[in-house]
Amino acid sequence: MSASVTTGAAGRYAVAIFDLGKEMNALDTLESDLSQMKSAVAESADLANLVHSPAINRDDQQRAIAAVMDKMGLGDLTKRFVGLMTSKGRLAMLPGAIEGFTHMLTEHRGEVIAEVASAHPLSDAQRDTLAEKLKSTYGKDVKIDARVDPSLLGGLVVKIGSKMIDASLKAKLSGLQRAMKAS
Repeated sequence: MSASVTTGAAGRYAVAIFDLGKEMNALDTLESDLSQMKSAVAESADLANLVHSPAINRDDQQRAIAAVMDKMGLGDLTKRFVGLMTSKGRLAMLPGAIEGFTHMLTEHRGEVIAEVASAHPLSDAQRDTLAEKLKSTYGKDVKIDARVDPSLLGGLVVKIGSKMIDASLKAKLSGLQRAMKAS
C-alpha cells in the first residue's frame, strides 16, 4: 500500500475504520456506505460545501450531516464514524479517509483500482469488459473507479498505480498536431 494513503489524519481515520470494519465483519457494508457518501459529496455542491467549509459551525455541521446520512439510509457504524470526524472538526478529511479505506480494502481483497476517465459515462457492459481486459493484463481483479471528463472528447484514460494508458481522442489529436508541426 502506498504510504500516502495511510499518512496524516485522513489516513489514520481510514486505518481505524478499516480495522474496525474488519473486526466487526462489516467491510462490505462500509464499502457501500462510504461509496454512497463519496458519490453524494461529488455530486452535490451543497454537501461538498458542508463537508469542506470551515465557516459552518461544528454543531450545525453535525446536525446537517446526520440528517443527510439518515436520508441516505447509511449504517450505524458509518454514521458513528462520520459523526466522530465531524465532532473532532475533521469532516473535511472525509474524502481522503474514504479513499484510504477503499485502497486498503482493495489491497485486502487482492484487487487493484483502475482510475478511468472517459468523455461519457461508461455502461455496465463497458465497465465489465474493461475490468476483464485489465485483469488479464495485471493478473488481479480490477475495481473500476470511473469519472467523466468531457475534455477527452472520446476514448479513455486509465491509471493503475503509477501506470497510465491514454487512449483518449484528445491525446491522439495532440499527437497528430505535434506530428504535423514536426513535418
